[in-house]
Amino acid sequence: MAASRGRRLLWHGRCWFSQTESGVPPQPPDSLYPPIVASATAKSKAAKRRRLEHFNQRVHAAASIEEKLRLYGQLQRPKYMLYPQTFALNADRWYRSFTKTVFVPGLPPRAAAAAAAKAPGAVAPEAAETPAGVAPEAAKAPEPGTAAPEAAKSPELAAAAAPCLDMGELRSLACDALLQESFYQNKKRPFLYRDQDHTPGPFLTQLVSTLAAFLCGRNPLLAASSLDLKPQVNYYWHHGEEVVVHGHRKGRVDPVRFQIDDNPHLQIRVPKQLPEIVPLESDLGDVPVIDHKPSKLPLFKKQYENKVYIGSKVADPCCYGHTQFHLIPDKLKREKFVRANLEDQIEVVYRANGIASLFAWTAAQAMYQGFWNEADVTRPFVSQAVVTDGKYFAFFCYQLNTLALTVETIQNNPRKNICWGTDSKPLYDVVEDGSVKGFNDEVLLQLVRFLLNRPKEL
Repeated sequence: MAASRGRRLLWHGRCWFSQTESGVPPQPPDSLYPPIVASATAKSKAAKRRRLEHFNQRVHAAASIEEKLRLYGQLQRPKYMLYPQTFALNADRWYRSFTKTVFVPGLPPRAAAAAAAKAPGAVAPEAAETPAGVAPEAAKAPEPGTAAPEAAKSPELAAAAAPCLDMGELRSLACDALLQESFYQNKKRPFLYRDQDHTPGPFLTQLVSTLAAFLCGRNPLLAASSLDLKPQVNYYWHHGEEVVVHGHRKGRVDPVRFQIDDNPHLQIRVPKQLPEIVPLESDLGDVPVIDHKPSKLPLFKKQYENKVYIGSKVADPCCYGHTQFHLIPDKLKREKFVRANLEDQIEVVYRANGIASLFAWTAAQAMYQGFWNEADVTRPFVSQAVVTDGKYFAFFCYQLNTLALTVETIQNNPRKNICWGTDSKPLYDVVEDGSVKGFNDEVLLQLVRFLLNRPKEL
């Protein structure tokens, strides 16, 4: 009995030691229920945030650029139609606010330095790597926003002055195109408000095509470019918030939607991107803050297809913009502003056209590369524009630094888009007796520099 009792105690002791607790706490079992999330159809802020996150995930996961663009513009709501060529007073300030653009009068600094290194009456193709320039005479004062002439004394810029183009040959090409359309041809009287299609439009087409063909030997990028006649350019984006005041969605907070449908007279697309002008994070000024509704400009709403288009399909190898050429319509001629005592609005028309058109074109190019407001650009996109009525020419250069313009993305985004621009200047004074009088070489030089702009590796 004693032996059996001893074995029982030992057995119980072994059982007691085997039941000692481990130092690692046991893992709780997995939840049997899915996490609680906001309804996808409710009117709450959490439900709206969930819908937005789901939409962003779908766009990020798109398999192709075409699919991403389709998802980006899938939801159709009433949107403001922004017209680049508008009669609205001080429209350029509104357009700068809608696009988060800083306007810098004059031309980019390095363009001024390159132009000052050249002798009068000649153009160096190497200096045209910059998108803009000033007068060839070094004695003239630089425009606002340009660099000092002393910057041209460096040996690199001095070496860039050779070889040079013949200014007389360039002037002859421009005068021949002008005389062909305004003197040699026997044209009938144009229809009402169609004067721009009568002489200025054909002259601009012939001038650009002739100069581009002549400069192909100097700029290999032009030889591989695509020249579009009256193309279609579209861009759709969000900026700001508003409360829906009518309809079954009354009271909801929606983003303010904008659409630009532009039709430049000509545009040049290239397979390689133009070089940046300033670093991506540059801050060259302030953006106007306008607290009024866009309908006060006035802008009007319409609901139709949301479209992003640069003038060609995504698969086109010439997917980068080089230069656009815009023709001012007859309704916005400067003589009408003079008769209405609105001389200060003449340059506003040019600036508004340059800012809106270049923003739409350059932003659409960035979206063709896969960027959008939730995936901001990692490199600047640069495009150029020439706005003219056939006689007066204004030059603009635009650098896109950000696409993040929505309420959710603009708060912590210090980047600003930048637009450089000049006032309009006449190319000539008058055409009389088969000759062009008062021809302005400075305007022609600026146009040549725009066409000669190319990436540094070329």
